[in-house]
Amino acid sequence: MHIVVCIKHTPDSEAKMSVDGAGNVSWGGSPLIINPWDEYAVEEALQLRDKHGGTVTVISVGPEAALEALKHAIAMGANEAIRIWDDACAGSDTLATSYVLARAIEKMGDVDLVLFGKSAIDAETWQTGSAVAHRLGVPSLMYTIKIAELDPNAKTITVERLLEEGRQVVAAPLPAVVGTTKGINEPRYTSFMGIRKAAKMQYPAWTLADAGADAGKVGAAGSGVRWPRVFMPPVREGEAEIISAETVEQAAAMLVDKLLAEKVI
Repeated sequence: MHIVVCIKHTPDSEAKMSVDGAGNVSWGGSPLIINPWDEYAVEEALQLRDKHGGTVTVISVGPEAALEALKHAIAMGANEAIRIWDDACAGSDTLATSYVLARAIEKMGDVDLVLFGKSAIDAETWQTGSAVAHRLGVPSLMYTIKIAELDPNAKTITVERLLEEGRQVVAAPLPAVVGTTKGINEPRYTSFMGIRKAAKMQYPAWTLADAGADAGKVGAAGSGVRWPRVFMPPVREGEAEIISAETVEQAAAMLVDKLLAEKVI
């Protein structure tokens, strides 16, 4: 069984984003790490491999900085890692990125399951996984909180999706694309041996030609989104009034009077 996990390198979640007057976005000196939501996808792939056998390959579209995310996935226990990049990829949005990922997965030829984290913390579009599934022409099982059943021989999968209205059980044929959510598992810590393996491993760097992708469909040319202006929202100002009273009942009555006066209730 061959499982592919698509991951991304993002700034540390503790980083503070800033935008200068020219619209340039900066994350300060924050290190680039594996997208935290992608760790759940990697962990789920490792558990499925340990249960059913097979191989876990992680892939990422990005410059050399993406290597840190790939190394983390290898240190967790993934078998192989591939980085895809070409200068033409610069400025790609989710539409263009999904195109490159889909072409690369097709190039591999023997993929049974593709996993994604629910989103990337730097963009939060929630689109790439579904877009890849559409391009591959396979089922899209996003918001998955549990993989209930997986039968590699029958080529079927059953998942529980976490929706606002509750949980939905869905069955689909393989191959399929699954988007994981927080709570599906608890990602493991990287081990010392895993870190050593990741440090020594060779990481193939595919060009667009290697992935079977057209340079005219990536970057700005292949993107559907334009950012004519980037700016920080205005600072929100507010004030608070502390209600003081001798008893809780008096404080509650005063609060109700103020809410009524402000037509909040």
